[in-house]
Amino acid sequence: MRLSGPFLFILATLLIDAIGIGIVFPIMPDLMDRVGAGSTAQGAFWGGIMMSAYAAAMFLFGPIIGSLSDAYGRRPVLIAALVTLTIDYVIMAMAETYWVLLVGRIVAGMAGATYITATAYIADISKPEERGAAFGMIGAAFGIGFVLGPALGGLASGWHITAPFWIAAALSALNVLFGIYVLPESLKPEKRRPFGKRDLNPFGSIARAFKIAGLAIPLICIFIFEFANMVYATLWSFWGREVFGWDGFTIGITLSAYGVLIAVVQAGVLPQLTKRLGDYKTLNIAIFAAIIGMVGFGFANTVWVVAIFLPIAALSDMAPPLLTAFAANRVGEDLQGLVQGVIASLSSVAAVLGPLVLTIAFERSVNAEGSYFPGAVFLVAAMLIAAIVPLVWRLRAVEREAEA
Repeated sequence: MRLSGPFLFILATLLIDAIGIGIVFPIMPDLMDRVGAGSTAQGAFWGGIMMSAYAAAMFLFGPIIGSLSDAYGRRPVLIAALVTLTIDYVIMAMAETYWVLLVGRIVAGMAGATYITATAYIADISKPEERGAAFGMIGAAFGIGFVLGPALGGLASGWHITAPFWIAAALSALNVLFGIYVLPESLKPEKRRPFGKRDLNPFGSIARAFKIAGLAIPLICIFIFEFANMVYATLWSFWGREVFGWDGFTIGITLSAYGVLIAVVQAGVLPQLTKRLGDYKTLNIAIFAAIIGMVGFGFANTVWVVAIFLPIAALSDMAPPLLTAFAANRVGEDLQGLVQGVIASLSSVAAVLGPLVLTIAFERSVNAEGSYFPGAVFLVAAMLIAAIVPLVWRLRAVEREAEA
């Protein structure tokens, strides 16, 4: 699709959001040490709790925020979310106890409308056949953000442990000003729907989405894929430190390399593959790349093995935008916010359960006597992805029904 001003602003918004998220990853072990969270394994557990709290808040508020954008427009909801994220980074920067950090992440989860409303905005301004590539561009923006974020986080942590949070707050504040002046509304008044009491119930919103014809399968696939994919966000830094003895700078570099690959895949490879093969075949490539990449990391014991499997793992990041496109194409403009909110909620449930389950698996594989195997958690994730392969194959029939 054409790179219009609003589309470029949305990409810039998500780029800065990704920087704000990724900038924290390299310092997570040190941050847990700062607030007294204990050893590496214990720190991984408490870090997982913090990520789960963020996801729980997004689960509760995601459909509400999405429905608000369906009723009142994308622009005001998006600007309000950006303001809240700015405040959140300030809270995180000033936190000296674990519980203040936890509150900060809950506030950020409540403001999850940045991603939800941005994807609904993209759905508003793109044609159905363009949405897979358009959502891929969103992934590319996140990939570039994860290049810059971890690198900035690793470098800034040399100045002070809280410096990454202040940088993220400054970037978010600048983006708020940018949005106020350049972002137009994408949802016309006649395309909006009323906001009612039922929109306040996230469970009801999810149930409504699952009743829409053809929507259940992509939603289930998104949930399981995001659950398994939490292994990277939750445990990459702890796994890298445990297996290879990486410091914050090295963790940042590896995450930045992964971000470069994601950007290349989603901005370059994904549009070309969907153009030549279509969304369905490209999705199959992404799913099998996810399985291969996770198995590779599970058995990796040298850095060169990690380097080999990073590009393969990056191909798997084509799956979320393609699954999101499958879901978006099943509803009209007045339900895009609801559907994107439900997708965010399901991803949040996965992000609540994922860190809890995966960090426990990691802790046991590290601390268990006689069965030390830090990479086992990646094999667990690979098995989860393998379980949705039959559902992915079923999507072909759903696609044909939509075309008929």
